[in-house]
Amino acid sequence: MSNSDLTSILFVLLLLVGLAQLLGYLFVRLRQPKVVGEILAGILLGPALVGRLPFASGLMEAIEHQGNILSFVYWLGLLLLMFLSGAETRQLFSREERREVAWLAIVGTGIPFILGLALGPWLVQPALAGPNGNRISLTIILAVGVAVTSVPVVSKIFADLKILHTRFARLVLGVAVLEDIVLWLALAVATALAGKTALNPREMSYHLITTIGFFGLGLTILPRIVKRVNTSRFNIFAKHSPLAYAIAVLLGYCVVAGALDVSLVFAAFLAGFAVAHRRRKLFSEALDAIGKVSFAFFVPVYFAIVGLKLDLIRGLSLWMMAGFIIGSCVVKILSVSLAGRFAGFRGLDLINLAITTNARGGPGIVLASVAFDAGIISPKFYTTLVLAAVLTSQAAGAWLDFVLRKGWPLLKPAVTSESAITSAEESPSA
Repeated sequence: MSNSDLTSILFVLLLLVGLAQLLGYLFVRLRQPKVVGEILAGILLGPALVGRLPFASGLMEAIEHQGNILSFVYWLGLLLLMFLSGAETRQLFSREERREVAWLAIVGTGIPFILGLALGPWLVQPALAGPNGNRISLTIILAVGVAVTSVPVVSKIFADLKILHTRFARLVLGVAVLEDIVLWLALAVATALAGKTALNPREMSYHLITTIGFFGLGLTILPRIVKRVNTSRFNIFAKHSPLAYAIAVLLGYCVVAGALDVSLVFAAFLAGFAVAHRRRKLFSEALDAIGKVSFAFFVPVYFAIVGLKLDLIRGLSLWMMAGFIIGSCVVKILSVSLAGRFAGFRGLDLINLAITTNARGGPGIVLASVAFDAGIISPKFYTTLVLAAVLTSQAAGAWLDFVLRKGWPLLKPAVTSESAITSAEESPSA
């Protein structure tokens, strides 16, 4: 790489991370999810806006010329985001309120996912498919897109609104964690099936068994093995450089997954889950350090490049976007409302739960990115999924902010001996 090429890529990265952080900060000040500002940074620098200006031709050429390096940074940001999401999954999951979480997760997620699978064959059109898309993989992507809920974005909204400690937050995050584990597995199956319409049954079975087996082992046996290795007195690596060791676990999982032809995205998620498995304190400083660097540079650049890929001129179908967003939101909100009634919630409680769990956020964008990069979906469907994730996250943040400013409770006090404590906990001033 020549000096001019290096200068060119550094200039592009400077623009991406600088504008992503600036717009992310502005959106946080506006009480909106930071990820929306980061994606907007990519849209501004992309072909839809800056790229259409005559004097910006040099910037567009630099972005296109350095595509391979930007792709590497993009994937590194995605892998780090999934690694940290896996680590947070273990930390956020709570065993409290099991009955409510079970109803919300099984009914609130199960109905949208099953409807997506059942109606998918009739809803899937050629306009949705990418070069490797087939009817089965497209149907799974559609079902996951309808059912998914965001852990990272929702938890960030809760933190910004200072309600992360409440029972409402515990319920929503517990549901989102259970949802995401199941839906990531479904997405893994979809990527394994991508472009496999002419594959013989033996090879198709190998891809499915390998993917499901890797995911199953990554949630059960592998975390226990990693835990033993972590605490072994012979593990000098972990004791003297926990940060490097955590990154090595991430890279090791990805290498094994790549050798088995399993998506690296799921390997990164499982690596984070394993590192934080019941002993997160052992690597708390290492994970915090990885998180600070990732969310300062790699993750904002990843979301900015997501925006950069969006072509709002040629890659946008208003009918597709309106149909998917309206249809998926109606199904998700009604399903969660029904689940909430089974769990014993009424009135405003149902509205708060339904709108919040409808936020697709980071997982919705990762779903779109993985499916698009695997060639399953078309650019127009990719744009639709990303915009659906952005708009539903904005709606959830705006609604919760409105409820708190009105002084309304997020959840009515549970009818228990601890109702007084719960009531104080759920108040906006808590």
